[in-house]
Amino acid sequence: MPHDRARPRPVRPAATARSAVFLAAGVLALPALAGCGSGDESGAPTAAQDIAPAARDSVADGGTVTWAVDALPETFNAFQSDADQATGRVTGAVLPSMFRLDDKGRPERNADFLESAEVVEREPQQVVLYKLNQQAVWSDGREIGADDFAAQWRALSGKDSAYWTARNAGYDRIAKIERGANNLEVRVTFDKPYADWRSLFSPLYPKGVMGTPDAFNDGARGKLKVTAGPFALKDVDRGAGEVTLQRSARWWGSPAKADKLVLRSVPRDQRAAALAAGKVDIADVDADEAGRIALAARDKGGQGPLTHGPGARLTPAGALRSWALANGSDEEAAETEQLARAKSRKAVRRYAEEQAGLRGYVVRKSLEPAYTQLALNGSAGPLADDRVRRAVARALDRDKLAETVLKPLGLPAEPVGSHLALAGQEAYADNSGALGDQDTAEARALLADAGWTPGALTEKRGKKTKDGGGGGDEEETAGGEAGTENSEDISGSESGSGSESSSGSDSGSDDGTYIVGEDDPKSGAARLKPAEAGTGTRREADKEQKKDPGGKPKTKAETKKQAQGGAPGAYAPKGTAAPKSGKSAKGAAAGPLAKDGKALTLRFVLPSGAGSESLRAVADRISGMLQRIGVRTEIAKVADESYFKDHIASGQYDLALYSWPASAFPATDSRPIFAKPVPAADGSLNVEQNYTRVGTDHIDQLFDQALAELDESENRSLVKKADARIWAAAGSIPLYQRPQLVATRTNLANAGAFGFQTPIYQDMGFLKPGAKASKQPKPE
Repeated sequence: MPHDRARPRPVRPAATARSAVFLAAGVLALPALAGCGSGDESGAPTAAQDIAPAARDSVADGGTVTWAVDALPETFNAFQSDADQATGRVTGAVLPSMFRLDDKGRPERNADFLESAEVVEREPQQVVLYKLNQQAVWSDGREIGADDFAAQWRALSGKDSAYWTARNAGYDRIAKIERGANNLEVRVTFDKPYADWRSLFSPLYPKGVMGTPDAFNDGARGKLKVTAGPFALKDVDRGAGEVTLQRSARWWGSPAKADKLVLRSVPRDQRAAALAAGKVDIADVDADEAGRIALAARDKGGQGPLTHGPGARLTPAGALRSWALANGSDEEAAETEQLARAKSRKAVRRYAEEQAGLRGYVVRKSLEPAYTQLALNGSAGPLADDRVRRAVARALDRDKLAETVLKPLGLPAEPVGSHLALAGQEAYADNSGALGDQDTAEARALLADAGWTPGALTEKRGKKTKDGGGGGDEEETAGGEAGTENSEDISGSESGSGSESSSGSDSGSDDGTYIVGEDDPKSGAARLKPAEAGTGTRREADKEQKKDPGGKPKTKAETKKQAQGGAPGAYAPKGTAAPKSGKSAKGAAAGPLAKDGKALTLRFVLPSGAGSESLRAVADRISGMLQRIGVRTEIAKVADESYFKDHIASGQYDLALYSWPASAFPATDSRPIFAKPVPAADGSLNVEQNYTRVGTDHIDQLFDQALAELDESENRSLVKKADARIWAAAGSIPLYQRPQLVATRTNLANAGAFGFQTPIYQDMGFLKPGAKASKQPKPE
């Protein structure tokens, strides 16, 4: 799974990310804060959900829906630290939830379990009265009631450390839970006001799971004996990689359409093959797989060989040469070519078979309720200065970064304007004005104010580049000259799909670090990046510069004109003068900056595995944008399994890309992400989930006020004010909402790219013969 999918789930104190660095407390110099009004700025979701909606009478009874997951859940207890998305899918189908989210990410009462829930008292204490559905029972026949609520509160209150809980938010504010008129009425009294009370008791576990630490810690990890939902947990076969949910005979609501819902573990790199073989009915896919499914639909009914896939680029001349080699007099060369041709034929045949299998699927497209951000580690180094962070942020053209990922997919390429909500949610407002729009000149001015200026810089370097070059103990004098590479050329791909980072690695493995924007110490031209360094020597490249695109030698005038304007490609011609700081031509790179004899270079850490290609494409464009203001980036690709644990959580990075899910309860779920780090008893720094280590007392105060504010309008106003302050602190820069691409069988209804909405599992199923799904409504 791509490692930009962090979940807003606090971990146990023993596992909380800590850093021994000191974060200086201080007041940020804040620009005017925008977007803090109380008007409705949420609008509609940027993209509508895409789930092939169909009325229940159009969906056939029976059948098995098989859903691909990255891995089987390690636990079925959603309140443990290793619970994941697969855990949520199981609990959503088999356990009660008092509230679920609608298609705009708003909590709505789940009528299958709850007749009503409201705040009935505010003074002297907040009291919420739940009235449960009178038909709601556990699978063992016992009614769901106040004793289940009380057991869950005691387990999650944080008062008993024997319970290994991942989170206590909200439950730690409850003073007591009592029966009302009967066991189906539950009175919950809070000792502190809690605005996000709707987030509680979803999911709700039976008292047998929550009643003792042993049952909580171990009893619900591998099984759920007692459930209450449209499905029940039937079997867990870890050898086969499957979890089977079966239609519940005890369910009182609309019966599940499908007989079974199977979660099957299918690694991301095997999704296309699993879909083609008919092993799954629904699966999240990446852009490349989505493209293959679209091509399969286009080719349906076509004749002749495919025009894409293995062998499609083989020209007639190449085919003739291959035939000649395979049938030539050189026996060794002939044998080698014959083996290659046989391997190619096998690959072409397998690809064609898979494409035929993919014709039975369609890609449902929307935007995930999650955004990708650029994280700036403010704990140490240049980014500890808020002026440098703001300069980095204001160098970014967030519109272009969103387009890199979303435009090729046909999805709205709108940058995200809030850390705490997404478009369509009631708490959403574009507060990016608190930081300021993209402004290269202002970014350079901020750096100059922080003391980073062009000037002589001598440093010892022994960097190993991707092609094994470099490594000498050479001196570099920086600041005199620089390349003029346009940032839009750095990514190499507009689509973000299948593109690699600047290292040029096809495998995505970590072969060392390299610097984007580094200058050649001898010529003053920008150094060849590792991906390009292997394409020829600098002398050969210089020769090529003197030819026009047709291969003819250029005139002296043409060569001079090219040198003055800067050459496209890897580096600028010899003698290209660097623009003066603050006076660079539009789109040109600024000279490298230095302070106290040290260059301004930021370590940009990225995951290296498959599935993170779009992140690396975005990182390339960011590096180019930063190069324009004189900031160099040292890109380090690291193994997926170590990316978050060993780099993000431990603070071993300057810049990084990863995502946070949106929440219907931002005051609760987002506070740990943006809380000011505080010293722990052992002298280290407790950062909770604030991996940028940037926070202020004022932000914490606004979150605390929002948590206690029961007036919904005022609560949203406080959340928006907190978001504006987070923008101004410039530790996290939201870029774009993540694409959501889901392959489903063409006849699978009420399933696909759900967007914000909680899936309604009992409505999923296969259309009856001749039935059609309804037209998906557009956002209002």
